[in-house]
Amino acid sequence: MKVLPFTIPKPKRDALILQEDKGASFYQLLHQHKELQISQIISGEGTLIVGDTVNSYKEGDIVILGGDLPHVFKTESGENVISHMITIFFTKESFGPEFFYTEELKYLLSFFEKANNGFRIRSRQQQVILLFEQLFNATKLDRFILFLQIMKTINLSKFEYLSNSNSEKKYNDIEGRRMSAVFEFTMNNFRNEISLARIAQEATMTKNAFCKYFKKRTNKTYTTFLNELRIEEACRIIQSQTDQSITEIAELSGFNNISNFNRKFKQLKNKTPRDYRKELRL
Repeated sequence: MKVLPFTIPKPKRDALILQEDKGASFYQLLHQHKELQISQIISGEGTLIVGDTVNSYKEGDIVILGGDLPHVFKTESGENVISHMITIFFTKESFGPEFFYTEELKYLLSFFEKANNGFRIRSRQQQVILLFEQLFNATKLDRFILFLQIMKTINLSKFEYLSNSNSEKKYNDIEGRRMSAVFEFTMNNFRNEISLARIAQEATMTKNAFCKYFKKRTNKTYTTFLNELRIEEACRIIQSQTDQSITEIAELSGFNNISNFNRKFKQLKNKTPRDYRKELRL
């Protein structure tokens, strides 16, 4: 199977595609598909890369990704931890090219604009989850009605973007394989030192060529991307309410210098790791 693009299996006459992913991990290769997706994380946690931006995901998240937006869910493995996600796949044209331009539905066009960059809702999650729970046992007509209710509820919710890029920056197959190799190696090895020369090998490029290529494709340097990944891991560890010291968290996240860790954390999160932990414990 090609890494990019990724094809969503679809019954010939169905406009909506429902998919349930349940297992030790989700599909962990960078991929994109023409369909938009609305996903509910039922259980599991890990790193979510969308376009050029590193995020994390956890139980209860409602994530919306636009069509052709490169992404990967990297599961944080744990003993007896099941990763469980249910997803609705669809396109803007699933119900006809003019469907969402009717007067009754034009207010939903902003949903598609936000989805271009990917977003996660920050309110009304329980309302959406309750609607999701009814989907799999509903008739196809009721499923369609529930889908519109889900879109409406999401569109009324507070949200945060998941990427600075959008789906207009598509990867061809060669670029997809290259970036997937880079992301997969990085996510599997970020706790260790990764030199530019080493990661360039994964992309089968010279160091200088890789640096230029990565910056052009993601609008950031590889070092910046690596630091973002490490800081997201540090946040995940802090959120798990462990008793590790800040120094231990820095080491577990791939930083061998506590001063550099504190500086990068504040740069990305606008607060120190200690302040971040204090706020979570309030």
